[in-house]
Amino acid sequence: RMVEMGDEQRRLYETIRATMADKVQDLIAAKGLNRSRIEILDALLKLRQVCCDPRLVKTASARKVKQSAKLELLMEMLPELLEEGRKILLFSQFTQMIGIIETRLQDLDIRYTKLTGQTRKRDDAIQAFKTGEADIFLISLKAGGVGLNLTEADTVIHYDPWWNPAAENQATDRSHRLGQDKAVFVYKLITENTLEEKILAMQEKKQALADGVYNKDQTWQNESAFSGEELKSLFAPL
Repeated sequence: RMVEMGDEQRRLYETIRATMADKVQDLIAAKGLNRSRIEILDALLKLRQVCCDPRLVKTASARKVKQSAKLELLMEMLPELLEEGRKILLFSQFTQMIGIIETRLQDLDIRYTKLTGQTRKRDDAIQAFKTGEADIFLISLKAGGVGLNLTEADTVIHYDPWWNPAAENQATDRSHRLGQDKAVFVYKLITENTLEEKILAMQEKKQALADGVYNKDQTWQNESAFSGEELKSLFAPL
């Protein structure tokens, strides 16, 4: 599902994009692509956070932005899906984003359970979903990407795209295991004309991009699959 940012969120994205594009360009000129990897990943992270919700970005300008197009899309989708009787797994890479979504679910009295790296009673959270006490299972991708069998779910929502599709697919597979006897609907929420849309287009053309940006430990793997031109396109204006 594609969503377009509102004016305030768009201006914030453009401000951060322009600043980071200049910074990254200077770094690459001085140190080369591979030696600039930490700073590049940090710049990409900030743009991804703006797409999810400006509150994830720790700057004074971001704190002034009170809108998130993607969050509003999600909150339109969830009541409709629940009315259809769906059982939903909702993944995000950002624990803070899961907390923001949790607050909105509480406001609407929607039954949910949650699994992140901070969850102490993991089995209780899982059982709440399996037994029907909760209709939505909020899961951080790292905490729930493997080792779960949640065939009770018939809907998976990826709030933010994972650069490595294999990790994203592992998460989706929590619902589609042995014993699953119904179709599973998978939604990916993508902010239009941003880094999110561009990285997905690149992945379709060259799977090696994802393999080149991240390995399983979320660290830079190699330089060859991630060219200067591709990097430049990620920081292109809206």
